[in-house]
Amino acid sequence: MTSARWSWRRMPAGVSVVVVLAALLALVACERAAAPDHSAALGLPPLAVPADNPLTPAKVALGRKLFFDRRLSPNRTMSCAMCHVPEQGFTAHELATSVGIQGRSVRRNAPSVLNVAWQKRLFHDGREITLEDQIWGPLLSANEMGNPSMGYVVERVRGIEDYAGLFEAAFGGEGASAGRIGAAIASYERTLTAGDSRFDRWRYGGERSALTALEQRGFKLFSGKARCVSCHSVGERDALFTDHGFHNTGIGWARTYLTPERTRVELAPGVYAEIDRRTLATFSEPSVRDLGRYEITLDPRDRWAYKTPSLRNVALTAPYMHDGSFATLESVIEFYDRGGIDNPDKSALLAPLGLTGEERAALAAFLRTLTGSAVAALVEEARRTPSGR
Repeated sequence: MTSARWSWRRMPAGVSVVVVLAALLALVACERAAAPDHSAALGLPPLAVPADNPLTPAKVALGRKLFFDRRLSPNRTMSCAMCHVPEQGFTAHELATSVGIQGRSVRRNAPSVLNVAWQKRLFHDGREITLEDQIWGPLLSANEMGNPSMGYVVERVRGIEDYAGLFEAAFGGEGASAGRIGAAIASYERTLTAGDSRFDRWRYGGERSALTALEQRGFKLFSGKARCVSCHSVGERDALFTDHGFHNTGIGWARTYLTPERTRVELAPGVYAEIDRRTLATFSEPSVRDLGRYEITLDPRDRWAYKTPSLRNVALTAPYMHDGSFATLESVIEFYDRGGIDNPDKSALLAPLGLTGEERAALAAFLRTLTGSAVAALVEEARRTPSGR
């Protein structure tokens, strides 16, 4: 057991032996838990785990606790799970873009963290390349979790009684630090494996009856006339449904240059009102320009280009696009059928497709076959985790 090297002499002052024993007993249970069900990874390539952050049950359990803990924000209201809601495909359905601490607006849609371990770059603009580093973006962002510094977060975690002994048990006797907080949360996120969809069982598992005729027709369109595989790659042995690239579809350009005179605003769930631009400006936060990948590379060719998302579990992760501008799969398909929005830097891969209504319906039916078999179990496991107050 990894906690064997932890020294009782390292116990923080003021922490009771009862608290530490409770923490260690919880980790013993985690150590004895069964290994992850690898059948849930059918259709996914082998998982690459960093040599300096191997997966262990104790580390995963600690990362899950941190992911759901609202005490990681200054006013104890925000956790990672507030924007990555398990029951909503580990994203958030209610709003096009997330709301952070004290109701502050976030300019982009919350991407799902299902299968995030296979992403080569993180965030819509690809500014981070490891899960261990990525977590500090939202933790320190003023409009997300709002912490003033890494040291502030570390000190907060060290001062929470029910974390006593957990880091030491997960990291060979070492206590909480910025690096270990990132490593623990990254370890949990790497367990959010959601393959073994009906599509996977049909294409990679040999189950010919796993897809209906309509769904099979949708995949044929996806791979052919609709040209979806140009960006959402499908291999012979596995499929991540992304090229890990960045493309300008016109949506970011349009938000910059084609500001509508009236905006549809959701006042309450299912209740909308049309508000003119001048009225909206009197009470809304000023709009922040979003230039996509260009903000990272400063290469003009990257203006309004955003990362290609994976389409796995896409039926669970509405709304869609980097700004959450489409509420349904059908509206996304219609957008690409039109060829996106023309602008000087639009991706050359986009052009009108000329799909019929039946073909669009077949595509939507196929996309709904990409939901992994383990999602319900991941949600149930997540909801056994206290949120911290």
